[in-house]
Amino acid sequence: MTNDTFPRIRIRYCPRCHWLPRSCWMAQELLYTFADELGEITLIPEREVAGLFRIELDGDLLWCRKRDGGFPDVKALKQRVRDQIAPERDLGHVDG
Repeated sequence: MTNDTFPRIRIRYCPRCHWLPRSCWMAQELLYTFADELGEITLIPEREVAGLFRIELDGDLLWCRKRDGGFPDVKALKQRVRDQIAPERDLGHVDG
């Protein structure tokens, strides 16, 4: 399989709010956990909309800071990604 056949995640963040470190950390956590299931994670600085923080999976909104009331904790984010790309997968202590 090539990376083109695997799911893709986009993390859109507000650079004026200094959310790049948070975005990088979330990308790192997802890549570590789903190394065999993800094709790519892209970080996109959104300069037009202040306060924006969104995570999309293959174009579908997975998390929105405004809609979902803040930032996801890593456990919730991993579970949402898992539920979409590998629902049968056990996340170990994250599922506990």
